[in-house]
Amino acid sequence: MKYSKYHAIGNDYIVIRPTAIQGELNPDVIRMICHRNYGVGSDGVLLGPLDSKQCDFRLRILNPDGSDAEKSGNGLRIFARFLWDQRLIGSQRFTVETLGGVVSCEVGGDGRSVEVEMGEVCFDSSKIPVAGEPRNVLNEEIEVDGEILRFCAVTVGNPHCVVFSDDPTREEANRFGPLLEVDPRFPNRTNVQFMKVVDRSNLQIEIWERGAGYTLASGSSTAAAAVAHKLGLCDSDIDVHMPGGEIHIQFTKGFFAIMTGPVTKICDGVMTDEMFKESF
Repeated sequence: MKYSKYHAIGNDYIVIRPTAIQGELNPDVIRMICHRNYGVGSDGVLLGPLDSKQCDFRLRILNPDGSDAEKSGNGLRIFARFLWDQRLIGSQRFTVETLGGVVSCEVGGDGRSVEVEMGEVCFDSSKIPVAGEPRNVLNEEIEVDGEILRFCAVTVGNPHCVVFSDDPTREEANRFGPLLEVDPRFPNRTNVQFMKVVDRSNLQIEIWERGAGYTLASGSSTAAAAVAHKLGLCDSDIDVHMPGGEIHIQFTKGFFAIMTGPVTKICDGVMTDEMFKESF
């Protein structure tokens, strides 16, 4: 099985073309591919380009546990760069269909920078979703592991819980992230971002991703930026700083988010049949 591997500020994905697959790309196969010791190792698999009736391309995003993700900002930037490397697109803007909606992408001249129009940000509990009466989920409290946390919930095509933190750390993400991900008030599970507002143009976050665990970066950090902007803590142009690097988020009228960030190609390779005969 041929593949290409990229990372977007430390968030790495394996890209596989549908024509490269022999057999079924089931959850067990995905888990093996993503395993850091027994497989190639990645934060997920991007399957595409697939045919789309409404867009130029369609993308399937798979978490390391084999589940489908609606949308991934870093994954979309990587997929755009892959299409550019394969000469399937050039400098023109193009559209990609995901489970979380349609996005518009544009690759910079040298391929290293990609802009993605992530779409409209929404705080409506019925659309995220978050259990309880319909509302905008802002500045609510939740008890986790004996502590009361303040959070907001938002969707940018996939669900996010943004937790306010005085000093976001990996330890905090690993402690609370897995518990928040599966909390009953989030029926579809949730991504979790621990956010500190540095100033009106900068945020610092740590990330726990649904189905993936602790990650160095998230293109869907659009969610944290959206919360900060919604609450009047930041302006419309925001740099989001993560352990893996930073991306820029801009909000336009109607709370539409535009994300710009780097992509780095790691390698092309071939997975052997022998790898899939192992177990872990």
